[in-house]
Amino acid sequence: METQRQKKIATVIQKDIVDILQRAAIDGGLKGTLISVSKVAVTSDLSIAKVYVSIFPAKEAAGLLEGIQSNTPLIKHELSQRTRHQLRRVPELLFFLDDSLDYIEGIEKSLKGEENPVKNPDLLEKRKKS
Repeated sequence: METQRQKKIATVIQKDIVDILQRAAIDGGLKGTLISVSKVAVTSDLSIAKVYVSIFPAKEAAGLLEGIQSNTPLIKHELSQRTRHQLRRVPELLFFLDDSLDYIEGIEKSLKGEENPVKNPDLLEKRKKS
């Protein structure tokens, strides 16, 4: 069960990280790449924030996520500058790829009959619980 404080911190972090990542993408010459933060989950002791990032186009996702993860200290520093009046300590940031949109798209295709998972069970990947 998430507390109000966890939700509030997650919202603050989400808003600022979207800004940071999108500005970094533009500065890095990645025009036409859309980076959004779909969810931020903060642990109950407020020490870790799991940041779920959605990247479009999907073919860029793995490489960009690697870049984001390798720049985590810089992102955390930028976040601490922006939130210094709201947060005493910035939680450790862990970035994950949010593939829920791809998953939903796969379900929609199978519902429309475009790809039938019953005839071809390889279409449905095993989802890992996070």
